Amino acid sequence: MNIILTVLEIVAPVFLVAGVGFAWVKAGFEYRIQFVTRLAMTLAVPCLIFTALMKTQADLATLGTLAIAGSVGYAVIGVLSWGMLSLAGLDIRTYLAPVIFGNTGNLGIPLCYFAFGQIGLEAAVVMLAVTAIWSFTIGIWLVAGKGSAGKILKEPMIAATILGALFLWQGWETPRFLTNTLDLIGQMAIPLMLITLGVAVARLTPARVATAIWLSVAKLALCTAVGWGVGLAFGLTGAIFGVLVLELATPVAVTAYLLAEKYEADSNAVAGLVMVSTLTCVIGLPLILGFLV
Repeated sequence: MNIILTVLEIVAPVFLVAGVGFAWVKAGFEYRIQFVTRLAMTLAVPCLIFTALMKTQADLATLGTLAIAGSVGYAVIGVLSWGMLSLAGLDIRTYLAPVIFGNTGNLGIPLCYFAFGQIGLEAAVVMLAVTAIWSFTIGIWLVAGKGSAGKILKEPMIAATILGALFLWQGWETPRFLTNTLDLIGQMAIPLMLITLGVAVARLTPARVATAIWLSVAKLALCTAVGWGVGLAFGLTGAIFGVLVLELATPVAVTAYLLAEKYEADSNAVAGLVMVSTLTCVIGLPLILGFLV
């Protein structure tokens, strides 16, 4: 019973805050998702990443190992997912990138923070940076047939990660007034991301529900198993191990739908996958957390 209550205490805030965004849209209120997303991803999240890394108590080598493990995890998931989709006769361009890359930002960061505290937050921002790097290169190439390596350098999240890692490595700190300011801005990130996730899901129209259901379950099982195996192979333990497993197991991100729409893949099918995989994780992620906490 204590384990169940602990898991509920971790996941309930995540899904309740996302539910606020869902209910907000269903009530007919305005929500300018493009503006809020830009605010979060270009200001709030980079501030959160920078301050989290600058103040982290985790060893830089450990975070580096996590980044490598995350990259290996994505590679293994990619190969296995390609085989699974090929056997099922599903369109690789539509489904492969969404199955590989999860919602490590909007859902992953808050979940890891509530599950493992500050160390979970610090590790989660590293995984977010890893996801962003591969999403803007391999991810776009899978959907559009071309990469976008140059775009990485323009991403505030990547710049914040590099700068935060530099400050951590050198033991530098910003002046107290600036740190407090960056902290305050960064505190917007988690609620903004969760509410926006709820809004985005509320506005999606599901398609091909049967395919979305079995693929969502398969993604959750596959990514969890790969995360667990890679974590053990790299000797990760405690919160770092838990973050790797959770982040790789996160559901399909809303950005996958936006990329499918932009590059003329089957965006309706991806929309259904976003919705169903998110709902699947309402049940699946608490079960995974039960083994991690």
